[in-house]
Amino acid sequence: MKDATRIFKRHEGGPLLHIKDFPGKAQIYNPAPVQVGDETVLLVSVVEHAATHGFGRDVGQTRVARSKDGINFELSEKNFIDTQAVGEPWERYHHFIDNRVTKIDDWYYIITPVMVNGYDAPVGMLGRTQDFVSYERIEIITQPKNRGASLFPEKINGKYYKLDRPGGGDGGDGDIWISASPDLVHWGEFKPVLAAGYRFWNVQKIGPTPPIKTEHGWLDIIHGVFTPAGGTYYYIGAMLLDLDEPWKVIGKTNSYLLMPEEPWEQHGNCDNTVFPCGAIADYDQDRIRLYYGACDFAICLATGSLSETVDACLKGL
Repeated sequence: MKDATRIFKRHEGGPLLHIKDFPGKAQIYNPAPVQVGDETVLLVSVVEHAATHGFGRDVGQTRVARSKDGINFELSEKNFIDTQAVGEPWERYHHFIDNRVTKIDDWYYIITPVMVNGYDAPVGMLGRTQDFVSYERIEIITQPKNRGASLFPEKINGKYYKLDRPGGGDGGDGDIWISASPDLVHWGEFKPVLAAGYRFWNVQKIGPTPPIKTEHGWLDIIHGVFTPAGGTYYYIGAMLLDLDEPWKVIGKTNSYLLMPEEPWEQHGNCDNTVFPCGAIADYDQDRIRLYYGACDFAICLATGSLSETVDACLKGL
């Protein structure tokens, strides 16, 4: 391989879910994937034309999609995430989209970057579930602006860790940081990890997803944003972090894994966008299933070799 752009292959059938198949929906996008037993679960970001929850354009909700084969999904009509509280400040939180899901022990922990009516946002709201039927809100665990905070799936040297994405929005850059916690609620030890702009496809912003453990390091699927003369593009790449000192980048793809190429990735509500909120590692098949949003109109799937993706990071392809 001379670059990483051919590791992943798109599902031959095109999008798994598309807005045209869901009357009443204005947007369907940015899934957070997780394997639950023999079932693949996606937390899908949804905006309805007649949405009644939220403020202005920020009226997104999270719906659960389930599949036995990882291809054919049934999307629920029921909202899954809420603050489960009334009064200040909880009534201000809204727009429950772009989740990141991490399994830790017997729980699936979810960080949702929520908006805050009247205040700078988003902030990361931590919740959890065991069945993707009931949801338990825990606490707000980031300051604004922080979009895309993602938990590691196990403690490292006795501490929980999460990747953060402070900044971004209003023309500002967005970089990847890391923080540590004794209990998933109180966070500190903030350190920079990877700055936007190390290659053309991530000049404006870069952001993380929940890390995947491999023998060589923590593999993290990332997004990058580039705005050339023709408009903004969202790309997908990867980085590799040290297993014991996860703030250390030991490899990354200099090329992208995916860019907007198919018609449904180039035209929609948000043109030229492929956006990941996580991936599923099928270790026994040396495979990564990368579910991603396309143009805020569709949910798509690309699959690639886990070992080849790690090798691409280590070689800087």
